[in-house]
Amino acid sequence: MKTRTRIFIVSLSWLMCASLVTAQDDKEKIAIKAAIEKETTCFFQTDYKGWIDCWAHVPYAYWSLSDTSGFSTYEGWKAIEIGFTDYFVTSKPSTAKFERKWHDIRVYGTGAYARFVQYTTDDGVTVVEDELRILEKQNNQWKIVLVGVMKGMQKGKLAP
Repeated sequence: MKTRTRIFIVSLSWLMCASLVTAQDDKEKIAIKAAIEKETTCFFQTDYKGWIDCWAHVPYAYWSLSDTSGFSTYEGWKAIEIGFTDYFVTSKPSTAKFERKWHDIRVYGTGAYARFVQYTTDDGVTVVEDELRILEKQNNQWKIVLVGVMKGMQKGKLAP
C-alpha cells in the first residue's frame, strides 16, 4: 500500500510540474507574439520610439530582407538604427492590416525562436512574408535580436 501511495504522489507531483511548465511556456509564447506584434505595429505606424524599444540594442542584432529586388541586411543595432532613420522621417503611418500564421515558437530560457507567415493587406494587395525572429528576454521583456524576411505578393504580381 505504501508503494502505491508513493507512486501516486510522485505521479501527481510530476503532472503538476509538467502543467506548470506548459503554462509558463504558453505565457512566454503569448508575450513573444505580443512583442512581434508591437514591433510590426510601431514600424507601420512610424512610431520610432516604440519601434526602437522593441529591439535589443546589441552589436549582434541583425535584420535582413529578400524580395524580387534583391537582398538587404543590416548587422548590429547601430547599423539597423541608422538604416531605418530615413523610413521613420519620410514615411506616413500605414492603414495596412496584418494576419499571421504561426509555424513555430520555441523558448530556450531567455532566448526564443519564432517563425510565421505574415499577410499584409494594403489597397487590395496582400503581401506575403515568410518571417523569422530571434528574441532575447531583457529586464523581463522580450526584445528582438534578429529579423529575417522573405517577401512576395499574393493577389498581385508576385507569389512566394
